Amino acid sequence: MSAVKNAVVKRFKSICNERGIAANELANISGVTPSTVYSLFDENRHNVSIKTIKILCDGLEISLGEFFSSSEFDELEQEIE
Repeated sequence: MSAVKNAVVKRFKSICNERGIAANELANISGVTPSTVYSLFDENRHNVSIKTIKILCDGLEISLGEFFSSSEFDELEQEIE
């Protein structure tokens, strides 16, 4: 799993744990299928679209700015070498 994808998954799991929300509930409140959330959390899937992140953030009633304003993203290594 890429570092960015790992940070996205970690952030969603952290928010869900704070709110006591399971993956199925995240899917329900976001209007997506549970398989969408489970595929996001799947380590074999390497990419996640910003559209999916936005939809899940809408379901959680947070902005993209709030989502990405987290140490998980501040600590990412530079991708270009």
